[in-house]
Amino acid sequence: MEKFEYPIRVAICGMGSRGKDVYARISEDLTDKMKIVAIAEADEEKRMYCKERYQIPDECCFETGEEMFKKPRLADAALICTQDQMHTKHAVAAMNQGYHLLLEKPIATTVEDVQTIARTAKETNRRVVVCHVLRYAPFFEKIRSLIENGDLGDVVCIQALENVGYWHQAHSFVRGNWRNEEESTFMLLAKCCHDIDYLVWLCGGQKCTRVSSFGSLRHFRPECAPAGAAVRCTAGCKAKENCPYDAEKIYLTNEETGVLRGHDGWPCNILTLHPTEASIREALENGPYGRCVYACDNDVVDNQVVNMEMEGGIHCQLMMTAFTAHGGRSIRVLGTRGAIEAEMDQNIIRVERFGQPEEVIDVCTLGRDLAGHGGGDRHLVEEFLQLLHDGSEPSGRMTTIDASTESHYIAFAAERSRLNGGIPVEVSELRHKA
Repeated sequence: MEKFEYPIRVAICGMGSRGKDVYARISEDLTDKMKIVAIAEADEEKRMYCKERYQIPDECCFETGEEMFKKPRLADAALICTQDQMHTKHAVAAMNQGYHLLLEKPIATTVEDVQTIARTAKETNRRVVVCHVLRYAPFFEKIRSLIENGDLGDVVCIQALENVGYWHQAHSFVRGNWRNEEESTFMLLAKCCHDIDYLVWLCGGQKCTRVSSFGSLRHFRPECAPAGAAVRCTAGCKAKENCPYDAEKIYLTNEETGVLRGHDGWPCNILTLHPTEASIREALENGPYGRCVYACDNDVVDNQVVNMEMEGGIHCQLMMTAFTAHGGRSIRVLGTRGAIEAEMDQNIIRVERFGQPEEVIDVCTLGRDLAGHGGGDRHLVEEFLQLLHDGSEPSGRMTTIDASTESHYIAFAAERSRLNGGIPVEVSELRHKA
């Protein structure tokens, strides 16, 4: 495989939250290893901001990925960070022009498109790494090492909880870009293919045999609106005082997210490039994020449970819920000789080896950067750059296109089960779909 000199030259397709605020910012800390040389972004204000910040020449700034990937190859690698339904056309075009890819999750929104990208990677001999960043987080790395070292004996079952958080659900999946399946994709694929991927990884890469799933849009519906609710939070809503989903609370005064509490990053910078009280208020009055959560065009679920049977006999369960005070992930791994209970937002792993004192591991003491998905964002980028520099074979941890497709097949099978009353679905039916 070809090798590239540092700094690796990258083109970023899509300068939204992940492209602009994650990968481009990481490049600022890795100037000896990574250089942004081209961008594509439809929003002119974002495009001009990134052009100036990263000193991109005019001829390497494009409105669309289609324009950028029509040009002869401008960089060693492309980062595909556009909306979910755009991934296939951008990924395929980039590979055909010779780019290696760092591809945001989900890979694509249909089984056929997932397989098209995987097939194109083989045909063009391109490296494609999917941004399933949780594998790269020290929290999950430590859990994986405890399993591999035999501390738990044989793993029997794993239970995982994805706490989306009430305001995150309202922001992204009721008011935001992932609210409507026709415009984006179903909730499990958009939000939880991360979680399914790390469960597959913790099971040693075992494939899943069958899946069942239940879930619904329980709360964010018109009939659940409180008395006096208005169509917009800024339009004289009489229910706002006691409504936790009030947009002014979330984006202005919330201790975790509000611009008046000193937060000018995500999620506020999704509403406006440079968040201030005035710019946020204008966005709430005129844009989608000021809508009442009971008066949106959302249709994705707000709670779902997935049951998985792995080929080695391990049973996994994933629960996704909007109805938690904070975001974060919890996990229990139960084995024949011990168990793990761990909270990612607290960075605490509790290990109980049967008959022995409990061991408490503070992930913060492991000496790794924990910013951005528990440190996963940066560690993924660094490993991707190292892969291109060395021209070596990917590690067993790396989320290559071949490794990452399994989580997608499971997600598609689970959604098929949910839509059919929870009946078990054989994952092989989708895995081998032509």
